[in-house]
Amino acid sequence: MGVRLPGIFQAKKVIGRVFSTSMALDVPKGHLAVYVGENEKKRFVVPIAYLRHPSFQKLLSKAEEEFGFNHSMGGLTIPCREETFIDVTCSLNCS
Repeated sequence: MGVRLPGIFQAKKVIGRVFSTSMALDVPKGHLAVYVGENEKKRFVVPIAYLRHPSFQKLLSKAEEEFGFNHSMGGLTIPCREETFIDVTCSLNCS
């Protein structure tokens, strides 16, 4: 299983834009704000270490397919059900 580096580089650009906005003030160092949901978006703050995990990278790939890293909310938007996102992040916390 390989890691798609171009997607990660694009994600870093989006992350850089998010951290340069005023919304970054309430995001602790070493974390990232993402918006999750299919219709209504909910904001989550997650550790940037999640970016390395294959299960989180699948969510990033889904975001790239849907938005091409041009996100209307100004931050990284992940188009999946909130429950799916919580399941993935909980599995990362437990491992």
